[in-house]
Amino acid sequence: MLGAAIVSGLGLGSMYGLLALGFYITFSVSGTVNFAQGSSMMLGAVFCYALAVTWSLPLYGAIPIALLLCSAYGLLVERIAVRPFARRGSNAWLMATVALGIIADNSVLFTFGKEPRGFSMAWANVTTDLVGVHISLLQVAIPVVGLGLAFALNLLSKRTRLGKAMLAVVQNPDAARLMGINVPLAIAAAFALSTLFAGAAGIMIAPLFNVHSDMGTLFGLKAFAVAILGGITSAWGVMLAGLLYGVTEALITSYLGSAYTQILTFTLVIVALAVMPNGLFGRAEVKKV
Repeated sequence: MLGAAIVSGLGLGSMYGLLALGFYITFSVSGTVNFAQGSSMMLGAVFCYALAVTWSLPLYGAIPIALLLCSAYGLLVERIAVRPFARRGSNAWLMATVALGIIADNSVLFTFGKEPRGFSMAWANVTTDLVGVHISLLQVAIPVVGLGLAFALNLLSKRTRLGKAMLAVVQNPDAARLMGINVPLAIAAAFALSTLFAGAAGIMIAPLFNVHSDMGTLFGLKAFAVAILGGITSAWGVMLAGLLYGVTEALITSYLGSAYTQILTFTLVIVALAVMPNGLFGRAEVKKV
């Protein structure tokens, strides 16, 4: 039971980590977050289902298209729900992103339907024994993909021109603008990347959960808790916090039952933040006077 819970927890934790990385990316670059991140995850699953099942595209074609559509959704969120308010120094983007997420959820509800749909992948059903634990190939692939995308983000930020431009915007937007960096474009790219990560999480988790319009709501809330818990200014901290949260959740569910899962996990988050206000891996902001 312990081994199965840990494997399941690592898979869930990777999904929480990917969603939380989206919060990290947008907060680091623009000082804002996308509270429609849960909807982005749902859209990834729905887009991939529609392309692969409804339109019968092969997965190797459906997945890139679904991720591209999720990125386009991120650009839309930044353009109409964040930029107009952030430009004026208003915090109304908080409510605007929530509202846009609700619009996305309900649009899918009316077009996709309210009935949950199973999304099976042939390769995901292949099972094997790992150190005495019977697991599926998907349970192994989820943490591998999650950590792989986190590593790719690290390479992007340090080895590519776009990544360096985003880092420059993080450090000093005004100086970056004077150096010829297109700051609005860098921020838009951050939102596109964040929703791409969320879409990837949705696609990976879809075979384990039914695909439906509100599947990302609770995931989005948990991911935001993970982002704060890990220290939203630390990419690897956010990812590690996701894994820790997922394993803790799986252990509570296995040994105490699902009725206690949300109560105890969110209680532990509150306690952890009360002890470490900057998160497990975050750093206190240094204020110069």
